Amino acid sequence: MTGSVEIEPVKQTEIEAAVYRKMIEHFRKYPEVQNIDLMNLAYFCRNCFSKWYRSAANERGIDLDYDQAREIVYGMKYEEYKVKFVEEATPEQLEAFKLSNLKATE
Repeated sequence: MTGSVEIEPVKQTEIEAAVYRKMIEHFRKYPEVQNIDLMNLAYFCRNCFSKWYRSAANERGIDLDYDQAREIVYGMKYEEYKVKFVEEATPEQLEAFKLSNLKATE
């Protein structure tokens, strides 16, 4: 049961997978939204998704490393993504990141 709505477990997994794919699509569509801004506002970013993806794969017996998971999330190798889209963080962003990084989860 999910809240007050009963959803069959298989359907719930399908819905959650669709939501995940939409989130990844959204991240890829808006690369100008920097990870540090996501971290500072929501305490998670594309790298967190990559870590969660890797962890979920490993828990299911799939040997996936962090770089492979990042390539799945970013839609390209991370080094390529950095060159194309990552901007240098401001001192203010870096200071806020110190606090938000403490709230981030693995």
